[in-house]
Amino acid sequence: MRIHCEWGLQGLLNAQSFSDLYVIVDILSFSTSVEIATERGAIVFPCLPGEQNGIELAQAKKALLTQKRGQGYSLSPASLQKIPSGTKLVLPSPNGATLSLATGRIPTLAGCFRNAKAVAEYAMQIGQSITLIAAGERWQEGSLRFGIEDWLGAGAIISYLKGMHSVEAKLAQNAFEMAQSHLIEWLKECQSGQELSQKGFETDVELASALNISNNVPLLIGDAYYSTTDLKKRQM
Repeated sequence: MRIHCEWGLQGLLNAQSFSDLYVIVDILSFSTSVEIATERGAIVFPCLPGEQNGIELAQAKKALLTQKRGQGYSLSPASLQKIPSGTKLVLPSPNGATLSLATGRIPTLAGCFRNAKAVAEYAMQIGQSITLIAAGERWQEGSLRFGIEDWLGAGAIISYLKGMHSVEAKLAQNAFEMAQSHLIEWLKECQSGQELSQKGFETDVELASALNISNNVPLLIGDAYYSTTDLKKRQM
């Protein structure tokens, strides 16, 4: 088993030739939101950013479209804690959703701190060449911004994966192991965490920093994420 770690869309595209499984890691906040929503039985449709994209997809899927943070269901993990089972939700995102839609036919999971161990265990059941994609953030002009939270999140999942690790994967794991006892404070102190806290969404950072509190593994099937637990129940 081979374990790789890459950054952003270009890293994902470059890894297509050797990957048979992707794990999208966008801690603040796409992957965390997908984990929380699907754990509660919702179906999440990743969507490219842009109001019209979201409206059209929501109409096509007869789904709810997330709003801005603080206005109903949104990219804020806190807003999804009580989402009803069976809800269809369109979730636009410039990072995690965009990456999810670029994986093509390669099986794709959404990973975060909350389900790090569960995602790793599931990944080892279905993949032999696993690539963690740290989503990163965006600068105002659109270029990729290093997101330490995604680097650490990828490292958390990698720490439970057995196999031959690339240098990038080893370094991500080492970074996580160094940060593990400081996750909450470091996520609050990193640039992305500070931005959310300053806008009044510190709870989102706290929810995102919780380690291994969920066994839920969101799996991208077609154009939507489903909980693998729900899928097993439907097959029984």
